[in-house]
Amino acid sequence: MKPNLAPIIVLTAFTLFAAQARAESLVDGSIDAGKAKAMTCTACHGAEGNSSIPTWPNIAGQSASYIVAQLNAFKGGLRTDPLMAPQAMMLSDEDMRNVAVYFESLPAAAMAVANPATVSKGEALYRGGNADAGIPACLACHGPSGRGNPAANYPAVQGQHATYTAKQLRDYASGARTSDGKTRIMRDISSRLSAGDIEALASYVQGLH
Repeated sequence: MKPNLAPIIVLTAFTLFAAQARAESLVDGSIDAGKAKAMTCTACHGAEGNSSIPTWPNIAGQSASYIVAQLNAFKGGLRTDPLMAPQAMMLSDEDMRNVAVYFESLPAAAMAVANPATVSKGEALYRGGNADAGIPACLACHGPSGRGNPAANYPAVQGQHATYTAKQLRDYASGARTSDGKTRIMRDISSRLSAGDIEALASYVQGLH
């Protein structure tokens, strides 16, 4: 019997596509102008886009398309945060594109998993999901190494603080965050995750790189 190579082919194609998309930004902006404008971002997100405070996200290496989308969400009130909303309100569309390509150009953080005891559970959910609970594999959208899919506007999750990731999953589950739009994909999936699932996944993606 010949082995089923379809999953390998799909993952290989996804990896090549994601790498190509990351190599050439999908957003037209100026890295130099973005660096100058991003000075106000460093207080929370770190000088190189990697925050030292786990409640604030690392944004270095994040796709520019996703950063622009989230800045617009904060500016338009789709996402609420007392710190981010006023900052986003001061940015023009051009500012957003410039800041986005600047942070996209920076190297993403490389960290260890938050809790080694939950690696097996987190990896199983990320890579295989849980069919019984109706939870798909996270890698289907976020990629085998957590680099995301810029063309589909699925964010990179690798090296993200577990504390931040866990909060976003809880917010999606409760409906406090609705920036997944009409698809409701993150709200639907997160609502099926147990508290233990969320902690395990958040810990695992922190160590992805």
